[in-house]
Amino acid sequence: MSQAVAIDAIEPAGARPRVSLPLGHLARLSLYWLGLTAIDAAVNNFVQNRLNYGFMAVDEFTVGRYLFLISIPVAIISIIIQPTVGSISDYTVSRWGRRKPYIVFGSLLDLVFLYGIASANTVLMLGTFVAILQFSTNIARGPFQGYVPDLITEKQVGMASALVGLMQILGNVVGFTAVTVAALLGRLELAIAAVAIIELVTMVAVVVRVSPGPPAKDRAGRSWLSIAAETWGTDILRERSYIWLLASRFFFLMGGGVLFNLIITYLKQTHHLDQVAANSTNVIVVIMVVLGNLVAIIPAARLSDRIGRKPVIYLSCAIGFLGVGLAAVAPIVPVAIVGATLFGASAGMFLAVDWALMTDIIPRVSSGRYMGLSNVATSSSSVFAVATGGLLLDFVNGIGGIGTGPRAAFLLGAAYYVVAAILLRPIEEPDRRSTAAA
Repeated sequence: MSQAVAIDAIEPAGARPRVSLPLGHLARLSLYWLGLTAIDAAVNNFVQNRLNYGFMAVDEFTVGRYLFLISIPVAIISIIIQPTVGSISDYTVSRWGRRKPYIVFGSLLDLVFLYGIASANTVLMLGTFVAILQFSTNIARGPFQGYVPDLITEKQVGMASALVGLMQILGNVVGFTAVTVAALLGRLELAIAAVAIIELVTMVAVVVRVSPGPPAKDRAGRSWLSIAAETWGTDILRERSYIWLLASRFFFLMGGGVLFNLIITYLKQTHHLDQVAANSTNVIVVIMVVLGNLVAIIPAARLSDRIGRKPVIYLSCAIGFLGVGLAAVAPIVPVAIVGATLFGASAGMFLAVDWALMTDIIPRVSSGRYMGLSNVATSSSSVFAVATGGLLLDFVNGIGGIGTGPRAAFLLGAAYYVVAAILLRPIEEPDRRSTAAA
């Protein structure tokens, strides 16, 4: 750890570190993603179970609308808080470095709001605590997204991206599995308690064992309000490849977001499964998605180091289109599971390569700001996935009967992958082939 601190201290502002991190150090640095993603997955699945099967169950023709309404404040808070705090962290001076204070503070607040979610007994209370959770979790998430680029050498970008993707995959597994087991026990609140503990443990692993990173940027006497306002400066529009990547990421994540946010509703309405059967089937779906992830993620990262990031993302868009489209038209659940497996391979490839492409093209001296702003695409994609997919679900259900709506929503999700591929084209990335040949 002391060696890493010394290295950070001599690097010029915005430069890549020149000394590679040990693999164990690299793994610990990525570990917090597991805790964050486990919370996302568990809360999402918890809400779907509450709306479809819980004591606050709503009419089947309005489930999509409730999901949409809950997601609106979630997205607004995420879009504002994550990049703003990430940018502020670029300038923060503390004995722990510029990222760690926010990671600790946000994680501890998460525990309070997760308790509120677990104990909520009305839709209004549930939606309120889900929204407030976004305030705390994004205080931690924004600075942490800039933390990884702070410490990664050029040759470790592919591996670091793969580890970030792997931890996100494992986080989804943990979150979904926790809710499924809790549903089978009839105690959904236990799942929220489990992911709260996991986030706390992974946070401590990062804060205690990982280097503070490079020194903060000089704010030159400016106020913190001025620094916060800088986050939203129009200078970012000059980073054209970054803007196109955000747009492409937005539609790619919407494609998977439709499936992710409506899977329980799909299993209930389209395949007529009760709560136990739907959650048990979802475990199988998650397992197959993870297998697809694991098969694709490391080869995709290594391939992108050789031929470039964009060709791999194009392929992930094509596979995602096939997977979500197959789930949309599946006559039986096993066919839908095959589609979910293809979706998993697509998501694994994307998680491994998209993050690496982002770190390739952003100004690294302001990595907290740029990685935080990338959450505009991430968070808003979830809202628009639920808004378009959920509202289409209710509309088509009203016309074609219960069960047709989720199919229509999934077809829309498949179409989003096509848009994502089109928007990827204008992005200019470093030439990986010449580097690999050298």
